[in-house]
Amino acid sequence: MTTYRVVQAVKPGGPLELVEREVPRPGPRQVRVAVEACGICHSDAGFVSGAFPGLSFPVVPGHEIAGRIAELGEGAEGPQGPGGQETVWRVGDRVAVGWFGGSCGFCTACRRGDFIVCSRLQVPGWAYDGGYADEVVVPVDALARIPDALSAAEAAPLACAGVTSFNALRESPARPGDLVAVLGLGGLGHLGVQYAAAMGFETVAIARGADKAAFARQLGAHHYVDSTGDTPVAEALQALGGATAVLATATSSAAIAAAMDGLAPRGELIVVGVDYEPLGITPVQLVLHGKVVRGHPSGTAQDVEDTMRFSALHGIRPMVELMPLDEAQAAYDRMLSGAARFRMVLGVR
Repeated sequence: MTTYRVVQAVKPGGPLELVEREVPRPGPRQVRVAVEACGICHSDAGFVSGAFPGLSFPVVPGHEIAGRIAELGEGAEGPQGPGGQETVWRVGDRVAVGWFGGSCGFCTACRRGDFIVCSRLQVPGWAYDGGYADEVVVPVDALARIPDALSAAEAAPLACAGVTSFNALRESPARPGDLVAVLGLGGLGHLGVQYAAAMGFETVAIARGADKAAFARQLGAHHYVDSTGDTPVAEALQALGGATAVLATATSSAAIAAAMDGLAPRGELIVVGVDYEPLGITPVQLVLHGKVVRGHPSGTAQDVEDTMRFSALHGIRPMVELMPLDEAQAAYDRMLSGAARFRMVLGVR
């Protein structure tokens, strides 16, 4: 019997343990991916703790996966012969899988082509075993091709943290030259600043502490706002002319709400940082100047592929700390503590 390693939580809130299982075989329209790297996202804590509904333990977390196709299930290759732009998958192809781990294809959202809000969205580590493992079996529609310019450790975080920031910005109302602010300089925010600058926006980075100003400018920010300084965030943004969009990556409802009045008329507050506390925003703040608050949920496999190609083209890379799979608990704890700068990644091969 051929075995592979997985890191699992046996019960909600339990420790992560390394075990061996029999290598899984892909079913119809599935592929087996030999994992080379897997990012550790803060939302993994929701899976390990059992906070997400419908979880079945043991749980194998991990939805920032990069590796190579090891085996194709029936019908997973894709169209054969002349076919324009269709993707054909082969054993050995370099692929990434993110928060979007497959869709049902039948719900109303899918039938309208809005696959990322599928009512049965298959998130790795939630709907099926995730990437804290040597091998993972995923639906073929979850695959995104990795450009040669990116290493597996660089590609993995782009499948969730990267696509979330990139897609939110390109779907915003902002156009090149507009003022765009990125709230937070963590795992998503440090990528968001790089994307905003590369998209041609006048970019403002917002974070806690004056000491982060030099780093923000290193990432490409034109301005830095210290949210703990004497000038409130909203006033600082208005002094710059008002933001067309604010990408809120911070996981604090209070910090997100504090940026609302920094928007220009018709400006958009894009929320990607998750907090369970209510946002302290009033209808008056929205109505008087036609402002919008929008939640943004990651992106599809094609969006992941677009993100990686844009990143390769513009030299944008996540800042990662690499640890081996057998030290997953230590890497996970480092992520939870906030000590990681900026993305913990498990190097599997």
